[in-house]
Amino acid sequence: MLIEVIKSWQVLVMTGALVLYMFLVNYVARTYHQPRYVSKSKPRTSKAKAAKAQPKEVEITEDDDPNAALGLEEK
Repeated sequence: MLIEVIKSWQVLVMTGALVLYMFLVNYVARTYHQPRYVSKSKPRTSKAKAAKAQPKEVEITEDDDPNAALGLEEK
């Protein structure tokens, strides 16, 4: 009688659904998994560090000024 229960269509459908669900969960887990190791790339040169350390000055033009767009004046 146990063999008949295992061969029933309900058990086979639920087994297939569970297998597909597990594949889906594993796929999503692999997709969003972040690597545990740190990349061992070449160290950056001091030139790149110096360029990063110096912030670039940004000029604000009348087109970029949010106060001008709203018609506001500074006092």
